[in-house]
Amino acid sequence: MSSPRPGVWLQAARPRTLAASVAPVMIGTVMAAADGAAHGPAAAVALVAALLIQIGTNLANDYFDYVKGADTAARTGPRRMVQSGLVTPLAMRRAALLVFAIALVVGSYLVWRGGWPILVVGLVSILSGVLYTGGPHPLGYRGLGEVFVLVFFGPVAVGGTYYVQALTLDPWVLVAGLGPGLVSVAILTVNNLRDIHTDAVAGKRTLAVRFGPAFARWEYAGALAAASLLPLVFLATGEAGVAMVLTTLVMAAAVPSLRTVFTSRDAAALNRSLGATGGLLMLHALLFSVGWLL
Repeated sequence: MSSPRPGVWLQAARPRTLAASVAPVMIGTVMAAADGAAHGPAAAVALVAALLIQIGTNLANDYFDYVKGADTAARTGPRRMVQSGLVTPLAMRRAALLVFAIALVVGSYLVWRGGWPILVVGLVSILSGVLYTGGPHPLGYRGLGEVFVLVFFGPVAVGGTYYVQALTLDPWVLVAGLGPGLVSVAILTVNNLRDIHTDAVAGKRTLAVRFGPAFARWEYAGALAAASLLPLVFLATGEAGVAMVLTTLVMAAAVPSLRTVFTSRDAAALNRSLGATGGLLMLHALLFSVGWLL
């Protein structure tokens, strides 16, 4: 088999999902800047490392879901490279390992700057990325995907970004991290709702499979609502000004996606909602950042 074209690897990286890495780094950097602790090189490296870890996780997911039978010809979501025959399983596994290795090399600067806490965070993030769909007890197959996404694309990413710049950590930064973590949960929920039938056949016991499509729809709505309203805690406690109300606009922007998730059974429509929810994540990060700075 000839080497896959660059466009194939770009699809394997799933660029439409990468907002989950960009948004928390944006929030962590803005909060560091507001405290007079912004550090450009650390912020840039944190962004690159976060993107590499997510891409590595996506590649590992492509490989493990194929091996475990979750990705088949019956799949209704975006094309997966191994399942479609565009990339061999061996090549995908090697690519995932290579990307994780590059993430470690890039992240060594952050370890040099932030010390052993950043080393632990980086190693645990990579290990969790592999164990999300790999290993004997993969997180995603045990209904723990939401926990993984909430923690690592939320407080860990925001807090880690802040820490490598400020070299200290304000607990409120971790609270702020719950926002992007919750919207990332909504992204995962749409994905699991779309794949509910093929996941059930493959033994992938996501929360959507365990509790049904109605639960998944309300989980989606609840995650977005919580993310939109969470920043008001900062307003209520005096940690931020009235501009933080801007974050509630995310719910207004989410109405079309909410309508689709609650009324459509069409995979193509849910795929569009998946992309739109990635846009909501970036909107949340932008509005939170503006509200925090004003």
